[in-house]
Amino acid sequence: MTLSKQLRPRVVALGTAGGPKWWKSRAGVRRAGIATAVVVGEKFYLVDCGRGVGGQLSHAGLDLANMRGIFLTHLHSDHTVDLAGLAIFGLYEMLERTDDPVPIIGPGNRGMLPIASPRAAIPPTPLAPNSPTPGTREMFELLMAAHATDLNDRIIDSLRPSPLELFNASDIEIPGGIGYHPNDCPTPTMEPFDIYEDDLVTVSAILVEHPPIAPAFGFRFETEGGSVTFSGDTTYTPNMATLARGTDLLFHEAIDFDWVEAVYANKADAASRASRDHHYKSHTSVRDAAKLASEAGAGQLALHHLVPGSAPDATWQQDADLFAGPFHVPNDLDSIRLRP
Repeated sequence: MTLSKQLRPRVVALGTAGGPKWWKSRAGVRRAGIATAVVVGEKFYLVDCGRGVGGQLSHAGLDLANMRGIFLTHLHSDHTVDLAGLAIFGLYEMLERTDDPVPIIGPGNRGMLPIASPRAAIPPTPLAPNSPTPGTREMFELLMAAHATDLNDRIIDSLRPSPLELFNASDIEIPGGIGYHPNDCPTPTMEPFDIYEDDLVTVSAILVEHPPIAPAFGFRFETEGGSVTFSGDTTYTPNMATLARGTDLLFHEAIDFDWVEAVYANKADAASRASRDHHYKSHTSVRDAAKLASEAGAGQLALHHLVPGSAPDATWQQDADLFAGPFHVPNDLDSIRLRP
């Protein structure tokens, strides 16, 4: 038996809904926040930490002691909201990791605020003006500091390790010389670059288009038993086709623009119009996700980060025939092999 057959790499869709929202459904659709596990043998790698990720890992039978790394595509709240809970509640399951901390790898500090929406009559006042755009490392440190009362009780009274001993947060360094600028050029044409490697996987990243946030990344995991590529949140972006070229499995975000129109059709206030603008410039239709997967020559296409998270499966199947290979709309906790 070869090593790849023993390890049988697969992807578990822990949570498949996008957006900072608790979706309500009359049809019984229940999707947790966006989070996905790449499982190789007994080890796994977590992509994004959406609402409910800790419970979903438990339901999937994935032991936190076997987590090799956490990868954040970008720092919008629906992708990071349960990072603190995972680190704090998971503390007791990771007591043996003080000498082998879990890397948390994600975008660095933007360095400047985004340009205000043209629909703003007066530019809004930013939150936390002294540090308005913290990157992954600083964000994690701030989250742990916010819970210092709890954590210091456990460290001092119960002699537990600090989460800062169990996790090592770091920022992805964008290659120089590619013309990147968070406002003027957030997605220059580029090649993927490696951000992590161990004995089971190599992870590469590329910049994707998800304004106004920057940087935003797509990730590709290469294993001996196949590859899987994640779009993160993005509109149709040529860089994603570059990253996903020949991948065995592409997980791509999708939004229902008919839903967008239904929500905002009769609203003329500036905030509603700005929100509508955001969806169109920052997200991908099923049609365009299928187009990109075909251009990249992906072996399989799976849709996730579904908005709205309450839509029935039929919403996502309408353009399935535009992709010739296996097409998946996974439910939470579904598992997909990289090479079926």
